[in-house]
Amino acid sequence: MQLVLDWDGTCTEVDGLHMLLEEFGDREIYEHMQGVLGAGLTLHEVIAAEIATITLPLDFAVGWMREHVTMRPGFKELAERASPIVLSSGFHELIEPVLAREQIELEVRANRLDARPDGWRPIWRDEAVCATCGEACKRGALAEQHYVFVGDGYSDRCAALAAERVFARDGLARYFDRLGQPYERFETLHDVAAALGV
Repeated sequence: MQLVLDWDGTCTEVDGLHMLLEEFGDREIYEHMQGVLGAGLTLHEVIAAEIATITLPLDFAVGWMREHVTMRPGFKELAERASPIVLSSGFHELIEPVLAREQIELEVRANRLDARPDGWRPIWRDEAVCATCGEACKRGALAEQHYVFVGDGYSDRCAALAAERVFARDGLARYFDRLGQPYERFETLHDVAAALGV
């Protein structure tokens, strides 16, 4: 069965896109957008508004990410043993350089960046609206697949609900708790590897 990992806050210890927004974006807009996510605005609308406040050259941002983003313990071992898919609401241009730093090659399903000097713009991988959640979400990228999902946040909810088995922490765990849905809690990716026997 395919193992699917969210990137920010799951493969990484801290959400790298949030770190970049806090360091180089408009913190006031970022904090406001976190408060309206799922309460009037879609995830795509929130991400677009947040990254529009970043005006860095992409190569500078990539260098900063490679220097500052840290991986969750157990990531490299799990990646090497299980060849997971990375499914992210983030961006290839910010994920792949960190994977290269780690000397890991994985299939990445994510969005693309148009890093304009007047504010970054997202190029969405898929804008089809999901019949289940009513947003453009990650579930469509896994259609017809049987998978184990590992995630931590809002963008993981719909895809996790369709998984055969779920490992969750942070916001995703709280969401599953509210729904009374079964999941397995993790803190490190060693926990996931041990539970899967890989």
